[in-house]
Amino acid sequence: MSVEAIYSEGFQLRCEGRYREARSAFERVVAVEPSHTGARWQLALIQGFEGDFDGSLEALKSLHEEHPENQDVLNDLGMTYMMLGFTEEACTAFRRLVAINPDHENANRQMVYCG
Repeated sequence: MSVEAIYSEGFQLRCEGRYREARSAFERVVAVEPSHTGARWQLALIQGFEGDFDGSLEALKSLHEEHPENQDVLNDLGMTYMMLGFTEEACTAFRRLVAINPDHENANRQMVYCG
């Protein structure tokens, strides 16, 4: 099975809430391709879904530093900051996202909290 097929399988499993199985698929992807941004992003999200909010936040921050233009990572970084009550940091992320993509729907929706 190709890396992208394993990634797609992991993504579907994550969407179904089957986090343990999804994590396993994404870890297989990263084992073959350590720089696979999508799999690393999904692993960071799963950390948060499973309650490791600090680990999720750190993983998303690290990915954002490596890929500052990645809209998915930046959006989820902002959402994670917002969920954890770090409004200023969340707004910074959403402002960056809107600067990259002025039409980003979620970032524009979240900007209402950014005064």
